[in-house]
Amino acid sequence: MDRDIAGVLLVLAIAQVFGWGTLGLPAIVGHRMAADLEIALPTVFAGTSTFYVTMGLCGPLLAEPFRRFGARRIMMTGSVIAALGFIALACAREPVLYFIAWTVLGAAGSAALSTAAYIMLNEVAGRNAKGAIGALMLVTGLSSSIFWPTTAFLAEALGWRGTCLAYAAAMALVCLPLYSFGLPRRAVGEAASASPSDRSGAPPPAGRSTFFLVVAAIGLNAFVSFGFSAVLVELLKAQGLPAALAVAFGSTLGVVQVSARAIDFLGGGRWDGITTGLVAGTLLPVAMLILIVGHGTYWAIAAFILIYGLGSGALAVARATIPLVFYDKSEFAKATSHIALPLNLISAASPPLLAWLLTRSGSNAVLELALACSIGALVMLAILGRRRREVGIVAAS
Repeated sequence: MDRDIAGVLLVLAIAQVFGWGTLGLPAIVGHRMAADLEIALPTVFAGTSTFYVTMGLCGPLLAEPFRRFGARRIMMTGSVIAALGFIALACAREPVLYFIAWTVLGAAGSAALSTAAYIMLNEVAGRNAKGAIGALMLVTGLSSSIFWPTTAFLAEALGWRGTCLAYAAAMALVCLPLYSFGLPRRAVGEAASASPSDRSGAPPPAGRSTFFLVVAAIGLNAFVSFGFSAVLVELLKAQGLPAALAVAFGSTLGVVQVSARAIDFLGGGRWDGITTGLVAGTLLPVAMLILIVGHGTYWAIAAFILIYGLGSGALAVARATIPLVFYDKSEFAKATSHIALPLNLISAASPPLLAWLLTRSGSNAVLELALACSIGALVMLAILGRRRREVGIVAAS
């Protein structure tokens, strides 16, 4: 990784930790927000679902601005919008403004968070951006570990509304300057005017069927990963664990997932997103089967946490880097922006759906659905692996 990429990566890592960390506000002060706004706690967390839905809906709308103006300008705009969103959240006295605030934050997230960061890295590194994306995900995976105690401290000192205002200031005084002065400028239309020599070695444009396969593979894996992140503790309790042990087992998952990202990052450029996805994707069905047949024994739960954590952690990197296999610089922003729509809708829908299934039909029903989704994703990745070889042959000819 050369110095230019490393500098961009450092700027993005700091700003993304701030961006994702501040959005974890309801996890720490949800009860206070519910009492102050006189709404139920599930309604407070519905704000997060609103965020993901808005983020997904805005993704395709930003594809052309990303291509024309570059990620830096869009991310700067996103930081300003995020500041306004936190101000609106601090001013909310009733549910309407509360959900408007999360809608504004969702629009900001679409412009400044993960997808935008991946586009920025692609602008700098092209198809060699996989290692940088893996490193970025390794750092941002720690955002909750950094900001949950920060939010708790600020909420005690300032209240949850004061914390929102502090986070609005962070967007304006930390993230905006980082994007403005720390990211390379790009001339308007630079991506569109890339010379043929710049495109040498790039894959030919991927067809619609390949795009839909990419979306299906990413979406099925995301359904499991995002859903399990929300219901894991309740799932383990349904398997027979006491609440304290369920929390203890569940809390180790993040460490295992970050370790898997670290392993992928240390692998450098030795494998692409599809290879990572195929290897990691085989671990998820194994993990589900172990928990199904283990009937809540400690060894089965420990094995599940280890195997599922390694698989889901590496798949998070694969979801971000699979498009690099099929799209060059000029097409990557458009493809990832359109992938963001179903990905974020799934992020919003999977937790309540799996929670409903868990309460209605039990833990095995959740595990069986996750098993089916994981196998489906693995099949899609295998097809994409074959198409990757065909793309490589065409690009080399």
